[in-house]
Amino acid sequence: MRKFALGILMLFLTACATGSNSNSNYSSNDLMFAAMMVPHHEQAIAMSDLALKNSSNSEVIAMATAIKNAQAPEIEQMNSWGDLDMGSHGGHGMSGMLSDDELKDLESATGGEFDQLFLAGMIKHHEGAIEMAEMVIDSQNTEVSTLANSIIKAQKAEIGKMKELLKR
Repeated sequence: MRKFALGILMLFLTACATGSNSNSNYSSNDLMFAAMMVPHHEQAIAMSDLALKNSSNSEVIAMATAIKNAQAPEIEQMNSWGDLDMGSHGGHGMSGMLSDDELKDLESATGGEFDQLFLAGMIKHHEGAIEMAEMVIDSQNTEVSTLANSIIKAQKAEIGKMKELLKR
């Protein structure tokens, strides 16, 4: 009986150690990418929410809506990879992230001034995301490399559209 109980305990501990939400399919680079990209995407969504509130330009509003619709599911996808708390610093100093002062300027702007700040800030933001995605484009995990390629392709296209909007 004792051996049986010990065997059950070992099975239980093994199951807990492997768990269904294991990070074992992802390299440390994959997980670091996700840990950095999640707050990066969260800031893009927050900026897009400001655009929906402060812009009157239908093209800027459409761009902000598209950004939210693309990045919210990507956040969910990356969060599903497992524990992303790798000593995260909330995105401060991350490539392309707007500073607190830049965010305050964006929050207080309206109309054409807002549109200019939003577009310039989001271009910078997207360029930072592309830099990060390029670091895992050759990941051994196809889910990670597919997401990285998707981010690069989508955000390069959005940068092109935003640069056109800035010229107007």
